[in-house]
Amino acid sequence: MPQRNVAIELLRKLLNDEIKLRSRKNLVQSRSFAEMLERTIRSYQNRAIEVAEVIAELIELAKEMREANKRGEALNLAEDELAFYDTLEVNNSAVQVLGDETLKGIARELVRIVHENVNIDWTVKENVRAKLRVMVRRILRKYGYPPDKQEKATQMALEQAEMIARDWAD
Repeated sequence: MPQRNVAIELLRKLLNDEIKLRSRKNLVQSRSFAEMLERTIRSYQNRAIEVAEVIAELIELAKEMREANKRGEALNLAEDELAFYDTLEVNNSAVQVLGDETLKGIARELVRIVHENVNIDWTVKENVRAKLRVMVRRILRKYGYPPDKQEKATQMALEQAEMIARDWAD
């Protein structure tokens, strides 16, 4: 019995490490996988699921993470582009209205705009952040992103930009 608990802890640690890696690049994926992991562990701790079930769920989560890595290749998007695509795709109505190709175009343009406007201290300079916010909104409007979801998409895109821009500014 203690070995199974060790197995759960080991799987949890491995998945947590993978989530931490994703949290440096992809806001949506890291949040989603962290929530899934937390929900599974909480169910186990509340004795809602048995040891075998929690191990099976953790293995399934690992498979989903591996599949998420392949998504970028399937969509023909670079890692940074996929991260922005994911922030836009969270809104189901945007996916239905715009479709994959348009969302990919928005993601590519967002990466280009952020890359061109990133400097070392941009996250602390409000005027640079405001300029970037305006650019993101313009891109979303240009492509016809649903107006009722633009504010949330803009905020998510800025959070994603902060996340990946750390690597670019170095």
